[in-house]
Amino acid sequence: MTRQASEMPSGYVGIQQSDAEIVVLKSMARPVCEALVNGSLYEYASRHPEARAYQGRGLVYGVQLPNCAARVVIRRSRHGGFLRAITGERFLRGTRAPRELAASVRLTRAGVPTPQIIAYVTYPAGGPFRRADVVTREVVGASDLGALLTNELKAVVKDGLLREVGSLLVKLTQVGAHHPDLNVKNILMVSGESDAREAWLLDVDRVWFDEPGDRRVGAANVRRLTRSLRKWRQSHGISVDESDIARLVSRVHGDS
Repeated sequence: MTRQASEMPSGYVGIQQSDAEIVVLKSMARPVCEALVNGSLYEYASRHPEARAYQGRGLVYGVQLPNCAARVVIRRSRHGGFLRAITGERFLRGTRAPRELAASVRLTRAGVPTPQIIAYVTYPAGGPFRRADVVTREVVGASDLGALLTNELKAVVKDGLLREVGSLLVKLTQVGAHHPDLNVKNILMVSGESDAREAWLLDVDRVWFDEPGDRRVGAANVRRLTRSLRKWRQSHGISVDESDIARLVSRVHGDS
C-alpha cells in the first residue's frame, strides 16, 4: 500500500509493507521493498555475501539492493550516550528518521554536502517503540576525518584537510545548522578531482536549524569539533596541534 504524506520531501513516497513503514525515493521503491521480503533491511545487509562492514555507532553495511546497480549503506538507528544502555535501538514511535531525512534534504538544498538518504524503514519494537533502518547512497573514495588523521600526513596534506573542514563549518554557519554531535567521525572526506578532498557532513539526525549566519551556531560547532580533535590527539595520537586548531578556528570565523 502506498501513501503520500503532506510533510514528505518531494520525490519520496510512503509505503506500508506488512508491519514495516517505508519512506523511500520513488525511483528506489522496488529494490527497497524487495530487500524487505525476508526481514528488515539491516538483516538483509548483514546477510549479504558481498557486504562491506563499517564501524559506526554499531556496524553499518555497504551493499547492493536487489536488482539494482547502485551501492548503498544500511545502518540501524541507535541511541548514544546514557540512553544507549536503556533503550538501545528502540525509539518512541516516529523515531529520528523523519527528522534526519528532513535535515538531509534541507542541508543538500542549501549546498551542504551530505550523503543522500535513499530510504528509511521503521518496524514495531514492542509497545510504543519502533526500530529504524536508514539507507544512504554509498560515497565512493571516502574516509572519515578521524581515520585520515591517524595516518602520518605531510603538513600540506593535513592543512588541506583542515581547510576543507573549515569550509564545511562555514557553510553550516551560513545556513544556521547546529550539529550537536560534530566530531572527527561525523565528517567524511570525499575524494574529487586531482586527489582533492571535500568535507561532507554525516549523522544529521540531531541537526537543528537556527538563524542563517548566526555566529553562535558557528561557535558551537567549532567548540564541539575542536574538543573532538583534542580528544583524538590524546587517545589516538593524531598530529593536530594547537596551531592547526587555531588556524581552523580562524578560517571559520573569517579571520583569514
